[in-house]
Amino acid sequence: MTDQSLLTVLKDAVKTSMRAKDKPRTQALRSIQAEIKRVEVDERIELDDARILAIMDKMVKQRRDSIKQYEDAGRTELAEVEHFEVGVIQDFLPEALSEEELSAIVVQAVADSGASGMQDMGKVMGLVKPQVAGRADMGAISKLVKDKLA
Repeated sequence: MTDQSLLTVLKDAVKTSMRAKDKPRTQALRSIQAEIKRVEVDERIELDDARILAIMDKMVKQRRDSIKQYEDAGRTELAEVEHFEVGVIQDFLPEALSEEELSAIVVQAVADSGASGMQDMGKVMGLVKPQVAGRADMGAISKLVKDKLA
């Protein structure tokens, strides 16, 4: 991204989708804005880009959980809406890390923390999490760390 804040980029995207009369995209973008505003009001702070990325990452995870539940219940039309929203949210997230990059980050974190077994998983995750925020699924990271420590 440029030197614009993520919030500014998001506002511009809403305006663009409204001009294009793209109601589903506008609705998805407004849901992102609403969640950001909710956190700002609840915590009485102005969010920075890192925190906004964390919120958006959480929103993707929630929608993936919903997709699984809708598909299990045979509600494909609702699952399709969630898939669309995941795509819109991911437009604003940084590019996902490859398996090789994730593995390298985990190996480096294990070495840096001096981890020797599963009891040190928290230390390793503490080093890995800030490096991969918004760029990888934390469940997959956790599995990778467990594999390295086992």
